[in-house]
Amino acid sequence: MLVHSRKGKWAVWVLFFVLFLPLFALPLLVILMASFAEHWSGAFPSGFTGEHYASATRGESLRALTTSLVTAVAASVLALAVGSWAALAAASLKRGGRRLMDALFVLPVAVPSVVVGLAVLVAFSKPPMILNGTRWIVILAHALLVTAFAHQSVSAAIARLDPAYEQAAASLGARPSYVLWKVRLPLLLPSLNAAAGLCFALSMGELSATMMLYPPDWMPLPVRIYAATDRGSTFTGAAVAVVLMAATLLVLLAVSRIRTRASYR
Repeated sequence: MLVHSRKGKWAVWVLFFVLFLPLFALPLLVILMASFAEHWSGAFPSGFTGEHYASATRGESLRALTTSLVTAVAASVLALAVGSWAALAAASLKRGGRRLMDALFVLPVAVPSVVVGLAVLVAFSKPPMILNGTRWIVILAHALLVTAFAHQSVSAAIARLDPAYEQAAASLGARPSYVLWKVRLPLLLPSLNAAAGLCFALSMGELSATMMLYPPDWMPLPVRIYAATDRGSTFTGAAVAVVLMAATLLVLLAVSRIRTRASYR
């Protein structure tokens, strides 16, 4: 009730400006300013240039952006397939079985991602499956790190489904496979799209596990940003970071439009 009052609304806006702007908006604004900065010796840049974006949108940076996009899409598809299928299978289990499945999928995100990277490196550096030194080990690590979010999102959506739709289809003689593909999955489509967007965004920004696994010919953009700032090219790193944010936001906007259309069907 407090939020609906005049004073409550003012309090919400004050909290928004006091907490949100310093914690979230200002750091992003600083990165944006740094990406155009020519020199920065005081509180504000002393000059502006667009040369950093010329470096951030060609050569190694462009290849790194392509690598990140391919990795994020592949990891998201893999995570969505595994997480959704596991959520659908777990829905038929008893409560204890569902909790066990949840724990198994949450485990990779319950530990530091660098531990996941090390585990993947050790597991796939020897026969029978050697992925070390290939792009596939990076994609696999990203998929392991984001599958938990796909599984949780789809599991929550399944719990909210009205069983009347499936019961009606079954009462009309529909086979279980038909109910799954024509009834259940279309109802889950908005949640699947949301999970895909979340997995994509998380994969695009993943660094810790990637640093342990990426081969020289498969360097994602976060690694490129780290390398630029590590050698002192902070402004170029900021420009590459802005490119990373822009690419991620564009894909998320596209996914959001698909989700909006799916929710109206």
